[in-house]
Amino acid sequence: MAGWGYRGCPVPRGGPHGTGRRRPWRLLLLAWLSLGCGVGTAQGPALGTPVRVPKPPAPARPRRQPARGAWGPWGPWSSCSSSCGDGVALRTRRCLRSAEEEPCTGDPRQYRLCQLQGCPSGSVPFRAMQCSLYDNKPVLGTPARYRWVPFHGAPNVCDLNCLAVGHNFYYTFGRVLDGTRCGPGSPDLCISGRCLSVGCDGILGSGARPDACGQCGGGHDTCLFVHRLFQGADPSSGYFGYVNVTKIPAGATHIKVTDKSRNYLALMTSDGRYVLNGDWSIAWPGPYEVAGTQLHYARAPDGTESLEAPGPTDEDLHVMVLLQEPNPGIEYEFWLPRGHPQPGRGDASPLRQPQPRGAGSPPPREPPVTPAPVPPPRPGGSAMEPPPRSPPGRSGAGAAAGRCGRCRPAKGRSQRTRHFCQSDFVFQGRILARRLVGQETRYEVEVKTPYRHRFPLVPREYVWVPNTCGCPPLREGGEYLLMARRHVNYERTLNRILLQDDGYARPWTPREDRLVREAARHCPPPRPP
Repeated sequence: MAGWGYRGCPVPRGGPHGTGRRRPWRLLLLAWLSLGCGVGTAQGPALGTPVRVPKPPAPARPRRQPARGAWGPWGPWSSCSSSCGDGVALRTRRCLRSAEEEPCTGDPRQYRLCQLQGCPSGSVPFRAMQCSLYDNKPVLGTPARYRWVPFHGAPNVCDLNCLAVGHNFYYTFGRVLDGTRCGPGSPDLCISGRCLSVGCDGILGSGARPDACGQCGGGHDTCLFVHRLFQGADPSSGYFGYVNVTKIPAGATHIKVTDKSRNYLALMTSDGRYVLNGDWSIAWPGPYEVAGTQLHYARAPDGTESLEAPGPTDEDLHVMVLLQEPNPGIEYEFWLPRGHPQPGRGDASPLRQPQPRGAGSPPPREPPVTPAPVPPPRPGGSAMEPPPRSPPGRSGAGAAAGRCGRCRPAKGRSQRTRHFCQSDFVFQGRILARRLVGQETRYEVEVKTPYRHRFPLVPREYVWVPNTCGCPPLREGGEYLLMARRHVNYERTLNRILLQDDGYARPWTPREDRLVREAARHCPPPRPP
């Protein structure tokens, strides 16, 4: 009986000296068994036979990407799509490639905004003109005729959506023509049914934007950012008025100044002309045109103010502050082109202090006033006479010591006529606020009825009294007839309304109104300034 080896191959019986007497036949049989029975294969190698390890597959060669074509040069720009207002010009380019090359990437067309002179008044808007082309023409498969006007409530703004006049439906007549505005007031234009924004380079859809310095497509590395906090001018010295903050050079962009106090920001041009909050007159919040840009002035109810302008400015601007209370700090920032001379910290620049009313540096020092000797007490123990009042503007010694004396207000017809004829300002005013400033008193007054003024009057004025004694007596909320003079110092840094302590200030009544109008007949008309 034959035995079975691995995988069922027959093996002859017998030992090494079995029945086979011829050694060559045994060798051939072993060779036949080793080849026929699959010895050494991966399925089941026989014991003692080597195993063949399969070779790893060869890496696949990467497929060669076909080359892409190259764009040729741009052609010339076409004529503008409109004869007035806004329009677009078109230019094209060709993709140069062989049959085996891929198409070029990018757009073969480029559109540029061409802004022409404005259309004549009464011209039909571009979108409305396109809708009107379908007036009185059959649509919707009916013989009905309609008049059409633009409809801006449809989802696709670059479709020609027109509303039937007198009806509650609209119809879409395909796309609008290239160069049509995407919507009322929109700066974007429709091109091939897409709403594209205009880059700063004038190309639609380019995405080019100006950097912080206003350079189209530039990076912020070409700009210098100035951001500082002004904390100078501590008013504890007793002086309140206009103080320089900084100079903003010409060419500045993204300007922002913030003050979180009840002081007032002011702005002056390089030629010394106020554009905001000068002349002790507070402006209304809102937009202002200054230095070739639009400035937005904002003031919150708590007194917080801000000045913002996109720029660039075409001249230097001087930022100032009208101090009413200690300065907590004024923050300002702007961008300048790199290499532009920048202001130093606390730059006072060669600003002449403002000469409009109430503005300026502290009044010049005046020679000290020797107090008048106090007379000795009279015999009999009578009361001491009040000391003589200091001259206007020099009442510091008496006021500081509390020796003010009695107020002597002007009254009577002769006093009324004299003050009226000698005064630069005669007006009815309501006292809004009172504040002690150094050795003087400053009243904020609402001018209600001007009777005489040799110089301009604004709705709100500051009236100064050269003492702190309350003479003449003016009560907050009260209305008075005031006769005052214009005060300009030697340096011409002060220009304000001055009411002498013995000046004419009486409560306003209809009788005072009649009497002051009568006084106007007894003096010549005011001379021009």
